[in-house]
Parts: sequence; structure tokens; C-alpha cells
Amino acid sequence: MKQLILTACIVLLFLPASAQVNTDRVMMIGKNALYFEDYVLAIQYFNQVITAKPYLADPYYFRAMAKFMLDDFKGAEEDASECLVRNPYYTAAYQLRGAARQNQEKYDQAATDYQRSLEFFPEDRITLVNMGIVNVELEQYDVAAKFFEILLRRFPDYTPGYLTRSQMYLEMKDTTSALADIDKAIEIDPYTSQSFASRGVLYLQQKEYNKALADLDEAIRLDPYFEGNYINRGLVKYHLNDLRGAMADYDRVIETDENNLIARFNRGLLRAQVGDNNRAIRDFDKVIELEPGNTIAYLNRAMLHSETGNVVAALEDLNVVIAAHPDFFTAYYMRSQLKREMNDLRGAENDYMLARAEEAKARKIATTNPEPFKQARKQGEAKDTREQADQDIEKFTMLVVADKDTSQKTQYQRQSRGKVQNIHAPVDPEPMFVLTYYERAFEVHRPVYYSEVMEKANNDFGLAWILKATNNEAPLNELQIQTHFRSIDNYSMRLESEPANPSLYFGRAMDFMLVQDYESALKDLNKVISLKPDMLLAHFAHAVVRSKQLEYERLQSDPRMMDGTIGVNLPELSNIAGKPRMPEISTKSIDYEGILKEYGEIIRLNPDFIYAYYNRAEIFSLEKDYRAAIADYSKAIELEPQFAEAYFNRGISRLAIGETAKGLDDLRKAGELGIVQSYSIIKRMQ
Repeated sequence: MKQLILTACIVLLFLPASAQVNTDRVMMIGKNALYFEDYVLAIQYFNQVITAKPYLADPYYFRAMAKFMLDDFKGAEEDASECLVRNPYYTAAYQLRGAARQNQEKYDQAATDYQRSLEFFPEDRITLVNMGIVNVELEQYDVAAKFFEILLRRFPDYTPGYLTRSQMYLEMKDTTSALADIDKAIEIDPYTSQSFASRGVLYLQQKEYNKALADLDEAIRLDPYFEGNYINRGLVKYHLNDLRGAMADYDRVIETDENNLIARFNRGLLRAQVGDNNRAIRDFDKVIELEPGNTIAYLNRAMLHSETGNVVAALEDLNVVIAAHPDFFTAYYMRSQLKREMNDLRGAENDYMLARAEEAKARKIATTNPEPFKQARKQGEAKDTREQADQDIEKFTMLVVADKDTSQKTQYQRQSRGKVQNIHAPVDPEPMFVLTYYERAFEVHRPVYYSEVMEKANNDFGLAWILKATNNEAPLNELQIQTHFRSIDNYSMRLESEPANPSLYFGRAMDFMLVQDYESALKDLNKVISLKPDMLLAHFAHAVVRSKQLEYERLQSDPRMMDGTIGVNLPELSNIAGKPRMPEISTKSIDYEGILKEYGEIIRLNPDFIYAYYNRAEIFSLEKDYRAAIADYSKAIELEPQFAEAYFNRGISRLAIGETAKGLDDLRKAGELGIVQSYSIIKRMQ
């Protein structure tokens, strides 16, 4: 949910910076790090500005945003408040502080901040959505409904508005209105996974299992990475008596996230049902390791230990359950039986009497108020489910449904900033390749590309880390940041005695790149090129850094670009843009000629360097010269036939010029090589 909340906070990001050159530069580097999602690094830069000029509002705001993205909501609230002390008209700070307070469940205060923001921008749709959400949390449904009415009257095609209002109707137990809103969202945008997932869960609750299965199948086709949909589809298959299919869905989740509590718990229950007791025990072992207070897992494991003859382990687990639930008479009956098997007849008798006493109490309460017990009996007879937050020990045999809040948080964390407010799912081409020491793993395995240039550089340059070319670079953690600052100092000392060593300048340039100080990186790379004009990777790094600088400079001139929503809307091929986070820009507004020449020089130095062709194609796409882009992607594929990213981007470029059949063929190949989002585009275009 935090990404949905945050989006509007980005609208008014860049106010005038401080006058002095040093703080200006540190602020610029900090905002650059923030934009490229190096949040810990960004905080360190903003700290320096705050220390130097504590009267400025900007560094507090940007530090608040970085903390928010790191889930430090209290810290974000405090920094946003400091920003507003210094500038009470800083509208984005009200939005950000409202989001931070909302995540801390301070709904009244969040509503006050959002209301203040609406005084400046009364038709801001994200703020209107958030006002609806906080009033739902406050159970002020009439007030929430008014905000949703204003929102959808002003933005009748805004899919998130209908989906969010449907959640309000579900809270009000009005499933008819909720279903109508979800249907409307799907009518407006039939390519959004979240809409089908929401309707599938609603059908699951209504016990319309075949409809639920169809919707969850579609949700998974549109977004194969979201684990919650597999969990809920497993529940649907369980209700349809497809235990093998349910197990396969839970296996799929655990393959990608071995610590997924819900999948582990549900698979443990299913394994117990089919008599696979030892493997069921292992699943509950993992659940208890991850959540030591989960007494429902202890109870299920106790029963399995008893089934497998491990009476001592079963007794230990039941002791934990009874300590947490002293009125749960079923556990006393179970423990009594175990003690009898261990010849502890006195202990068995004591537990039996305790069980009888607790059961009598329960029956007395049931006589006074029988309704809850009737419902419990119905739940036991049906294959009901519980939410993860529901820790009622009586529901120990129920499978767990993926909670709405958990599901949304997982999804929003996985998406890039700003994607939520543009939920019409634009297709982002694969980004350019960069040089780094740190690479994030892909969720689905992709090919590894061999480069003789990279291997030679790692052998010859004497770098402290393995240099990699990747388009999935990882942000630095705090330890890595400090390490690279120390490395910069070390290179600087060595350069005093070896001022003509190009490898030292290159190594320091890499450190500057990693800490987002692009100006210093470019100076060092220029020095490398002057000392050794044929060093290919210096030219490549220079071109990459300059591309990033241009992207950031556009961001400075148009703060709306911070939301990262620019992509490729396939239903309107004329709207195709060329790169993630890139606006549609005329070649007259930004001159890429120097970067294109640099890639040309790289190709002259080594005609087999695939990343130069790929990155040059990215720039051609930005300039909407799709045929030139296709030619470069084709050359990269000729040199590396398994180049998944080149197939994907060439496919999108071909779709842009109407070569649909060839474009879809490229996307099929990209999907085969591990770029799973290819399949949702193929489905959309067919």
C-alpha cells in the first residue's frame, strides 16, 4: 500500500536548493541516489546538508522520503514535520507525512495532513484515494464514500479508485457493490492482475470456486511473480478437491520464497491430509522457526509427531499450546492420551479432568450464547479458511488465505516507484546495461553472457571487486557505502605517487559511480581516456554515466518524471516510449549525439562488444528511431543468440512500427529465455 500512498508525494519534489556550491552539489548527489533507489546512501548525503545548513526544508523532506522507502515511517514523519516547521507551505511534505502516519495507523492525523494537501490540490487523485482509505480505517464509511464519489466523478476511468472503493464495500459487507466496482475496473483495464485477483478472492469467499479459479488463473498469467495469487489459487483448488494442484501452487511459492509462512503452513496441512507426515512436520518446523509464537503450527506438529510415534516431541509441542491457551480443552484431551501412552497415568488423569472441566465451561457458555458455536460447527464441516492474522486456536485445521494488506504490500514493494498510480500496466523495456560490482538476482533465471572484454578487465585492472555488466544493479547497503568511500580515499592516496596510472583512475571512477557522484566519476573517466584512449570500458562507463546524468537532469527540469510511470502502452502503440522512467522527449530538447558517438567509438574498438549495441539501441528507441534500434538489437543477438533483453526490446520496437508478427516472435523468445512479462504482452496483443 505504501507505493500507492507515496505517489502523490513526488509531484512537488524539487524546490530551489541552497545557494552555496558545496551543499548544492551534495543535495544533487543525494537526490540522484534517491531517484536511483540507493536510499541509505541518499540519507547520508542529506545528513551532510542538514549538518551544514539546518535551516533548509529540502534536505529534511528528501531524507523523509528515503526513510519512508526504507519503511522507517516514524523517522519519515519526524523529518517531514521538521520540513514543515521550516516551510509550512511545502505541500509534498503534508502528503508524505500523511502517508507515514497512515502506515503507523495514525489515521486521524493522516487525514488532517491529506486535507491540508487537498487545500492546495483539491483534485489530486492519490490524495483523494488516501482520504477514502483512512476514513475506511476509521469506519467513517459515509465520509469515505464521498471522497470516492468526488474521485470517480473527476476521474471516471481511474482503475485504482474502483478497486479501493470495492474494499470499502467489502468492509461494509456489501459484496454486490464490491463486485460491481471490480467488474468496472476490469472493463476499463482488462490487463491488470490485481483486479482479477480481487474478484477471484471475492468469488472464493462466495464459494463460487470455478469462477474464482478462472480469475486467479488470469491474474497469474498477467503477473506470474505475485505469490499471493498462487496461495489463493491453491485454496480454490483445495475446495475443488484438486489436492495435487493445490500442492503444486504452494511448491511454486516456496521455490521462490522458502520463508513464505502461508505457503509453508498450508502445504503442511495438505501433506498431513495425504499422510505425508514427515514432510508435513518439516513444513511446520519451518513455520515455527520463522514465527516462534505460532501455536496453531505447534498443535498441528504435535498431532503429526503423535502419528509418527514421537510421543516426547508431541508432548513438548502440546505443552507450548496449553501454556498459551489454558482453556483449550482439546489440547488437554490430546495430552492426556499421550501421557497414558507413556504410562504417566496420574498425569493423564489430571489432564483428562482438566479437559472435562474446560469443556463443561465451554458448554455452559454455548448454552447461554450458542451462535458462535453453531458457526464454528459449520466451519468445521465446510472447508473454511482463515486469514493469517486470525490466530484462533480452534481453527487449527483451516488453510490460510493471503491477507489483503500483506498481498498489496508485497506487490507494491516489488513494483518500481509510481507504478501504482498508472495501473494500466505500461510495458517498460529492459533497461540499459551498466558497470557495477553488485547485481540483483532475477526471480526467473536468465542466461549469463560471456564477455572477453569483462574478463580481461577483471584480470588486468587490479580492482578489489569483480566487475560486472548488468541491467539489474543492486543498491548499496550501509557497509558497502562506507567501503567505497574508503576505497576512494585509498585510490586518491595511490594516485599521488602514480598520477599517470589509468587503472587507478578507472577504479576510483567506479567508486564514484557507485556512490552516485557522477560529476567526479566523469572527471576520472575523462582522465583515463586521455591517458589511454583505447580503454574500451572507460568509454563505456563514460557513456553510461552521461546517460544517467541526462536522465537526472530531465528529472530536475520536470519533477513529475519522478513517478517513473513512463512506459509502453500497448493498446496505443503510438504512445510507445523507449525506456523505463523516460518521458517522450524530442531529440531537439536533449542532445544524445555525444553518447551515440561514444558508443560508435566503442564498437570501432571492439565490434563484438554486445552491450554497446544494446545500449545504443536504447538511445535510438528514446529518439523514436525504432528501425535503427532494431538493427542494433539484431546485431547484439547475432553476437549473443541467447540475449534475452535484446529479444524483448526488439520485440517492443517491432510492435511500435507495426511489425506485430515479428515482434511477438521476439517476445516469445524473450519469455523462453526468462523474461516472463513477455507472455502478458503476447496475450494482450493476440
